[in-house]
Amino acid sequence: MTNQHPNPNAVPDIILSDGNAIPQVGLGVLRIDDEGVAPVVESALEAGYRHIDGAAGYNNEGGVGRALAATGYNTGEKRASLWVTTKLRDSEQGYDSALKAFDRQLGLLRLDYVDMYMLHWPTPFDWRSGETWKAFVRLREEGRVRTLGVCNFLPEHLDRLHEETGEYPAVNQIELHPTWQQREVVAYCKEHGIAVEAYSPMARGADLNAGSGAIERIAAAHGVSPAQAILRWHIENGTIIIPKSVHAERQRENLDLFGFELTADEHAAIDALDGPTRAGHDPLTFTYA
Repeated sequence: MTNQHPNPNAVPDIILSDGNAIPQVGLGVLRIDDEGVAPVVESALEAGYRHIDGAAGYNNEGGVGRALAATGYNTGEKRASLWVTTKLRDSEQGYDSALKAFDRQLGLLRLDYVDMYMLHWPTPFDWRSGETWKAFVRLREEGRVRTLGVCNFLPEHLDRLHEETGEYPAVNQIELHPTWQQREVVAYCKEHGIAVEAYSPMARGADLNAGSGAIERIAAAHGVSPAQAILRWHIENGTIIIPKSVHAERQRENLDLFGFELTADEHAAIDALDGPTRAGHDPLTFTYA
């Protein structure tokens, strides 16, 4: 497998529909304040992460930018080795407002470009994704964004975006973990060449004890942690994952996924944990203002 983002942990790249290559494991920075996020990003870069997943709505892009500048990952060869994602604030959807927001976000991140810019929520009750996407296309044409993506889009939203713009996103970032597998959304994405990226890949820790100890038994069989067992399941499914941790040791553990493989029976056991309850918000009603 090609790897355009060399790292000490052998994290593979996923080749997207637009030809760009995204590291399959990234660091999520949700719920870390602007002051606290800089050392978290710095320790992740030191551990070997080459993919940072941020958003305007996390209110910490300035801290991420300070970390990138302090480590030299905002320019030159180091910048070229790193994938940085950010997302538009839902309240700034719209053509002009998205362009203005992006300028502000790029300044906070201290970057010349971002690797991926994403719609954060579909907000079907106030749908502006079509006109917003046209601003995204302009940013891509200007070379300030490499890849365009969405988060939390259901098939009906992806259909509507395609009808209005003629494009599917390269990536759909969704809540995805053993007890909320979103199989219909995943199948739609695969059918339309959209890479699936999982946030809350362990249901914020709730799935570590899922299935009456099933995850723990699988982990013990391989001499790894329950978190590593779940993340390996995602990896083998071809899913991009962005586990969040503020602890350097846990960050390293979440990258150390490439020295073991799950059996078919172990996959089946995790697949069987799928359930009816999401850990996060409903895309039909939520907005990340």
